[in-house]
Amino acid sequence: MTRFSRARVAIAAAAALPLVLVAACSGSDGGTDGDGGGDGDVTELHVLDYYNNDPNKTVWQGVLDACAAEVGVELNRESVPGGDLIAKVLQMSSSRTLPDVLMLDNPDVQQIAESGALAPLSQFGLDPGGIAEGVLSASTYEDELYALQPVTNTIALFYNTQVLADAGIEPPTTWEELETAAAALTEGDQYGLALSAINTYEGTWQFLPFMWSNGGDEADIATEEVAGALQLWKDLLDSGSMSQSVVTWSQADVADQFSSGNAAMMVNGPWNFGTLAENAELEYGIVPIPAPAAGDTVVSPFGGEAWAVPQTGDDARMAVAAEFVQCLVGEDAVVDAAVGTNTVPTDPSLSAAVVEQVPNLASFAEQVPDLRARTGELGPEWPTQATAIYEAVQNALVGGMSPEDALAQAQNG
Repeated sequence: MTRFSRARVAIAAAAALPLVLVAACSGSDGGTDGDGGGDGDVTELHVLDYYNNDPNKTVWQGVLDACAAEVGVELNRESVPGGDLIAKVLQMSSSRTLPDVLMLDNPDVQQIAESGALAPLSQFGLDPGGIAEGVLSASTYEDELYALQPVTNTIALFYNTQVLADAGIEPPTTWEELETAAAALTEGDQYGLALSAINTYEGTWQFLPFMWSNGGDEADIATEEVAGALQLWKDLLDSGSMSQSVVTWSQADVADQFSSGNAAMMVNGPWNFGTLAENAELEYGIVPIPAPAAGDTVVSPFGGEAWAVPQTGDDARMAVAAEFVQCLVGEDAVVDAAVGTNTVPTDPSLSAAVVEQVPNLASFAEQVPDLRARTGELGPEWPTQATAIYEAVQNALVGGMSPEDALAQAQNG
């Protein structure tokens, strides 16, 4: 998935310092390192990302190199740990050394745009093509698009094909079927379902498909729609179909439980394909998370990173950087990145070429048109409400509160 909240305090500080950033970006020398300067002869771009581990590091190097060749520049690529990126961007802003091209986790785009560090892509005439509207909303701030996201990921329902076949159970498609299947598949040391209800943003991420698909909204979680989703989780826990440990499990823990046979089904994402591959005997299938009722739309959050053009003050370099970003959402770049990193295109029209090579991505690609941005409605206020959501989930599951009371307390403070 996505990387979860990192350096939120630093981001808040960025939002509080727009004038500093604007001043830092107003220098006539552009403030970028490498050659190219402001004379229009741009031969190198400085790219900053946090893909510092494989396979992402190597896969993206290939994608970036291909676009550099297409644009006709050399790359000066800098990769930092994910938790250090925002602090790095702030430091570069104050020292007038912002990169020409900046990768950001999608929930961070609006907050960095708010700080004044990013250029609106409309000034370069960039074309988002067929990128899904929900994905674009994460990179839009005050009606301006500030970044383009080539690929994404989300979560779905993994199931052990042998266990379900032995029990004569089909993968569930509705909440009622999910409860029935989870109960029937719970026996001995095996739970029917595993998910992450941990008290972090990870727990909120896993709860969102149930909340949104039931008509819930993050702006006001004290509603019967959100309570209905939370009641489903509580029923699964209280009935014994889920381990009590779900309230402490990360998604990596959930994958370990599923891989080791302690859970017949799990809610998780494609970033765990490698973990699951370590168990050569494990055979599994993947379907979308069950909907509240037959025919309902499943609405899930999405992860992944978007690419932006920082305000370096050098018009020539920014124009070439924009051309480079446009290349990153082209078909070749998107397909190579998606296949190499087990993600799916944000443009649904490109999904078939990816799924053909990685069939396990089909259920994730299927959800792209209905994906919803975590920051799409609340923008920079999302982290506060994300905290309220996982706190309410914990209070309802193990805190002795009803879903209604837990959500009302979280909403009203």
